[in-house]
Amino acid sequence: MSKHGTLAARDAPLFAWLGPVSRFAELGTAGYPRAVRRRLSIVNVMALLIAVFSAVYAVVFAAYGVATYLPLVVVNVVLMAVALLVPLAHRINDIAAAILLATAEYIALFFFVRALGHDSGIQINYIIAAAVAFAVLGVGRLRLAATMIAIGLVLHVAAWFLYPPARAEIAADPGLLANLYISSAATTFSIIALIVGYAFTMADRARAEADTLLANILPEAIAERLKARPSDKVADSVGDASVLFTDLVGFTELAHEIGAKRTVALLDTIVTQFDRLAAAHGVEKIKTIGDGYLAVAGVSRPQPDHLARLARMALLLPDLVARISAAHGVDLRIRAGIACGPLMAGIIGSDKFSYDVWGETVNLASRLESHGLPGEIQVSDAVWEALRDSFVFEKRGEIQVKGVGRVNTWLLKQETDGDGRAR
Repeated sequence: MSKHGTLAARDAPLFAWLGPVSRFAELGTAGYPRAVRRRLSIVNVMALLIAVFSAVYAVVFAAYGVATYLPLVVVNVVLMAVALLVPLAHRINDIAAAILLATAEYIALFFFVRALGHDSGIQINYIIAAAVAFAVLGVGRLRLAATMIAIGLVLHVAAWFLYPPARAEIAADPGLLANLYISSAATTFSIIALIVGYAFTMADRARAEADTLLANILPEAIAERLKARPSDKVADSVGDASVLFTDLVGFTELAHEIGAKRTVALLDTIVTQFDRLAAAHGVEKIKTIGDGYLAVAGVSRPQPDHLARLARMALLLPDLVARISAAHGVDLRIRAGIACGPLMAGIIGSDKFSYDVWGETVNLASRLESHGLPGEIQVSDAVWEALRDSFVFEKRGEIQVKGVGRVNTWLLKQETDGDGRAR
């Protein structure tokens, strides 16, 4: 799935799969943060379920005898109306609907047990409060959720001891009582299972999103180290690695000409294609700096052929940029620099951390790029020495490099096969 597809799935309504129900689930949630919208959607769906069950119970009680069970029919109708109005409470704040629904349900359940006695099993529904309190109030409201659970427990115990069959106000049909007990037990078990399943699903989704985020900003090996030992500092000295810097010649001036929308679209296309090439060659992208691109090989994991991997990728970049530029109706060329040798790598920052590389090798690669030629890949003597048997180079000679002095450089041209012929 693409990044945009992942985001769309992540931001989709929680109950979209339920079709028409999803429209009710989203009522009143607009304007709240995504996490709050999800919680309010759960409240709305619970309210809808209560409305449906209340309507069913009203019909059942009426079928057993309107004259006998009229108070129960009326209370179910009132509870159904309150439940359907729950989304309006979201206009007050993000917990008003949950409190309204819990209050109405608690009062109604106690009324039913008082009328029918505890043999009806209706008091079992209070146990649901223990499962749904955090789902409808949020984990940030620990005291309020604990209070809701405590009240449910007190009402459950009180209903059992205060209303044995002998104290029931209505001499209910035994068949009705049996059906009520079964339905209360089934409802309680089902809702608890759904809430627990939802909690595990959300936890798995959050973990997957975190893993995806880490994979997008860190090399895989570093992400795994961070997940295994989050308190450890990632700081490595790498004895031999390779570094690639690239820059788009004339991009700054072009950006002023074509405007923000086309600039972002162009840069997004180029960087996306660079990322795909990096992944295909086992090269690790470190970061982009404006229109600059920094990638390394042999840093987070051993790669005996790290320099050849980076060189192969670099050789594809000039033609790729030319094709993308033509497709966008602009004229851009890339300038690149490659160096190899020791460097340091690690994670810096705590809240917004990043993985970066430092050292003379990194500085040299940057200078080779900035002192390079449009459309060319400029490399150091060490790169030429390591790859001269398998790649074709053109000698550029010595150049004056700021902060380094005079450096002998080469232009990487193409790869050869085992017999020295160009590929």
